[in-house]
Amino acid sequence: MTAQVPHVTTTAAPASVLDAVITLDDLAVSYFGRPAIENVHLDFGFREITALIGPSGCGKSTVLRCLNRMNDLVLGAEVTGTVKYHDQDIYDPAVDVIELRRRIGMVFQKPNPFPKSIYDNIAFGPRVKGVKKGLDEIVEEALTKAALWDEVKDKLKESAFALSGGQQQRLCIARCIAVSPDVILMDEPCASLDPIATSRIEDLMQDLKREFSIIIVTHNMQQAARVSDRTAFFTAEALENGGRIGRLVEYDVTSRIFTNPAERRTEDYITGRFG
Repeated sequence: MTAQVPHVTTTAAPASVLDAVITLDDLAVSYFGRPAIENVHLDFGFREITALIGPSGCGKSTVLRCLNRMNDLVLGAEVTGTVKYHDQDIYDPAVDVIELRRRIGMVFQKPNPFPKSIYDNIAFGPRVKGVKKGLDEIVEEALTKAALWDEVKDKLKESAFALSGGQQQRLCIARCIAVSPDVILMDEPCASLDPIATSRIEDLMQDLKREFSIIIVTHNMQQAARVSDRTAFFTAEALENGGRIGRLVEYDVTSRIFTNPAERRTEDYITGRFG
């Protein structure tokens, strides 16, 4: 029998990180036998924004892809340790991965709208779920939550590719929202956007965390400091064989990470001494 991904009500009070939405215990990932990250222990808070920061190659995106099993799609990837979503081991062979990815959605670095109309981009997920009635309301609600409705309500039948880069990224966020996720993963969502579009996405994240838990990978220290409640700093350490491996250095409330970090390596990174 297929294991059920736990249902999460939207009326629960915000929890501390001790009552995490996702918990990592001794997470390790290798690609074709070469270690990429190891010994990662993390708790992601319910309806909080958690930022993963660190230099290139430290494993931030690798960790993010573990949270909804996107690494299943990466050739040669092997994941060990435990990833629990509301106490359910998501790597249990009986877990419905499609349902998991609905509950834990992802927004990628580069906007990737489907070659369809704006309306059909948002309606795609609900239609796959078998929803036939109320699509207009679902589309409007998702676009409204993504702060895009007023800009596109009169051109829903036009191609999504006619939108600007920032609008396309908000469209992708709306497409994620349309299937009612619990967690939204964002992998460098502003990397290809200009400062104005970036500001819109950051404001949007603050609005969205009232309903969703958000985990974001970013190279932008200022962005992490502005938007996140907690920050995890990773670094890449050299191995004897010449390779590098990602390790979690420090995880704390964002204000402490950026003003009074416990680790010298964290301070050196956020102050620009390395990385």
